[in-house]
Amino acid sequence: MTTQALRNRYVSDSVATAPPSRLLVMLYDRLVLDLMIAGQSLETGDKPTASARIQHAQEIIMELRATLDPTAWSGGPGLSSLYSYLITELVQANVTGDRGKVEAVQSFAEQLRDAWREAAAQVIGSGP
Repeated sequence: MTTQALRNRYVSDSVATAPPSRLLVMLYDRLVLDLMIAGQSLETGDKPTASARIQHAQEIIMELRATLDPTAWSGGPGLSSLYSYLITELVQANVTGDRGKVEAVQSFAEQLRDAWREAAAQVIGSGP
């Protein structure tokens, strides 16, 4: 197997065997990565890369929103609204090339990722 094939298999196996809490953190990690690269691409004038990364970030947020059950906890409706806001900001950032909007969404994404990472660690730490 080639190095790339081995890497792809490792990633696939990691995702397939990860607990739901870890999958959520992995999604946020990818979201932050996409936003970082989009911001850097806007800085250097690479609009095609920025646009592709912003669109992928939007897809991740849409998936997070689609799988969220806002009735499951008191913060659910607020998180759903935040996801909608972040998507709107990314659409505007992609249309206008506004790096500041991308960075603002990235800041929210990092805070959410860190909170979910902490929650996942607590769940895993309190397991059997």
